[in-house]
Amino acid sequence: MSEVSEIDEAEWSLWSDFMTMHRELMRELDRRLQRDAGISQGDYAVMLTLFKAHGRRLRPGALGEAIGWEKSRLSHQLTRMAARGLVERADCDTDARGSWVVLTRAGRLALLGAMRDHATAIRNLFLDVLQPDEKRAIADAASRVRDRLDASPVPEAG
Repeated sequence: MSEVSEIDEAEWSLWSDFMTMHRELMRELDRRLQRDAGISQGDYAVMLTLFKAHGRRLRPGALGEAIGWEKSRLSHQLTRMAARGLVERADCDTDARGSWVVLTRAGRLALLGAMRDHATAIRNLFLDVLQPDEKRAIADAASRVRDRLDASPVPEAG
């Protein structure tokens, strides 16, 4: 068993401030997406990923992997979105048991309608607040944290 590393008061404060900023920023971005486009951050993540995919479609497993969601969360999200006409399931010609998640015309229009306002909100609430050196520092730190996460996969539960 590895020894637990101590976290000092300043580091706990940094962590708390980071988590609070992230939660409040995501809440505000979600509120604006709901108000301006009638979609959630989850809707936006799914539609943007499908929009960028070849043929505007992905297999459910690939979609979940791309946005970092577990199968059950994705399934519930897709059910809600399909009921609103934003996505649909299509049979896979090469795998009779498989399906595609396809961005519909309504989904594409909803996404395109949301993109400009969402980008403006990200700029106003986050990017414009930061100095160029802070942006570089955040980008560097994010890259190092992602590298650490990639190098340290969580072992499967046994």
